[in-house]
Amino acid sequence: MTDLLSRVLAAKSRRERTWKDLSPLPRLLILTQLAFNLGFFAVLPFLAEHLGTAIGMAGWLVGFVLGLRTFSQQGLFVIGGRLVDRHGVRPVVLAGCALRIVGLAWLGYAERTWTVVGAVLLIGFAAALFSPAVESEVARQAVLREQEGHGPRTRVLALFTVAGQTGAFAGPLLGALLLGVDFRSACLAGAGVFVLVLAGHAWLMPQHIPGRVRNRARGGVRTLLRNRRFLALCCAYGSYLLAYNQLYLALPDEVERAAGSPAPLSWLFALSSLLVVLAQLPVTRWAGDRLGLRSSMTAGLLLIAVGFTVVAAARPADLTGIIGLLPAAGYVVLLTLGQMLVVPAARAWVPDLAENGRLGLYTGALSSVSGLIVLIGSFATGSLLDLGLPAAVPWLILATVPALAVTLLPRLPEGTDRPGGRGIDSLTASRKAAGTAPPKPSGSNGSNGSPPRSTTPRVDGMPPTSTGWTGPSPPSLSPSG
Repeated sequence: MTDLLSRVLAAKSRRERTWKDLSPLPRLLILTQLAFNLGFFAVLPFLAEHLGTAIGMAGWLVGFVLGLRTFSQQGLFVIGGRLVDRHGVRPVVLAGCALRIVGLAWLGYAERTWTVVGAVLLIGFAAALFSPAVESEVARQAVLREQEGHGPRTRVLALFTVAGQTGAFAGPLLGALLLGVDFRSACLAGAGVFVLVLAGHAWLMPQHIPGRVRNRARGGVRTLLRNRRFLALCCAYGSYLLAYNQLYLALPDEVERAAGSPAPLSWLFALSSLLVVLAQLPVTRWAGDRLGLRSSMTAGLLLIAVGFTVVAAARPADLTGIIGLLPAAGYVVLLTLGQMLVVPAARAWVPDLAENGRLGLYTGALSSVSGLIVLIGSFATGSLLDLGLPAAVPWLILATVPALAVTLLPRLPEGTDRPGGRGIDSLTASRKAAGTAPPKPSGSNGSNGSPPRSTTPRVDGMPPTSTGWTGPSPPSLSPSG
């Protein structure tokens, strides 16, 4: 017990030292991620219920709107990253914040389908702008800090993850309190958070960040579309995102049925965020010691499938009250554990499937292709929930999606524990040809007690993709506002 307490206190001390040692810019960006998720998750968990009850939308239309929101963010992530490469961080973040303010305020007053769709599109596209801008610059600052000898980049990225999940934890609680007034109040409060973020960045964000290189290279899309292994990974990852989207589509109906109110939904979202904050890094370290990339994604997808099956098995009993909420809580826990395994593995796999020198394009394409899958899948899921099938059937059908996605995962060479690293090697070669070297680690495994970490070369303007397991899940692909 004493040893466990010592480890917890030591970890806390390291986080505090890392934060104190950071320069003002990464501090601003980390706090920005917290604010993004706070304002976003004060609204999103309650959107499906609002559209179905207050607006009176049919289930298929609710599913389409939620999928459209995801696609307008994930599907346009490549465009956002490209704009950051061309124009820099500051203008893209400011534009994204302004669009999010307008979108949230518009959603609060939207009462017709076309106005809801317009507001949701603005909200999603806003994230497609500011998320890649903030994420890529945090990653770049973390690499620079590592090169200067201030410790591994994963410490900064871990702070970024914790900040985002803290916002995702507190946001639904804030939204639940504001729903006591009405949905419009939650939307306006979320918009108010982004007003503060916009003002902070307009005041504190430098016009030009030293060392930020603008990249205007073109091409690579045709080759990407012919890369079957990469597209198979996108489809498998898209099945995870579709399952995650059920937190906003299928889960609210189940909670309303069991509790007679959507109020417990906020606590289930808080549970998911708290699990990620507390367990993401230990889970990724555990997986890195025992599982390869394909094995990790397989385990994660199967856990998600089991989560759907838990609800399906309990539905015929028609339990209500606290006992009736237990299957939903089990689904949330298993989905979150699956997320912890799937997301880092998928991101680590991309460099090995990418065309030479196109890691940024492929990283963004993973979001875009999977976002399209969510759009189509959410439309189908909303229709499925409206068909009047036996209560367990929709959940069983949903369980088959991640289970079948396991068969889509690219095969690795026999006897290998990791992909071969072709994309990483080619990026290293391109840097050598350009006369620039990849970041050097400030420690090594076993030499000073530090854990191993990624030495993957970064692409200017895009976050580095880790081949290790100590980095956080990418906010743009996980539940991020």
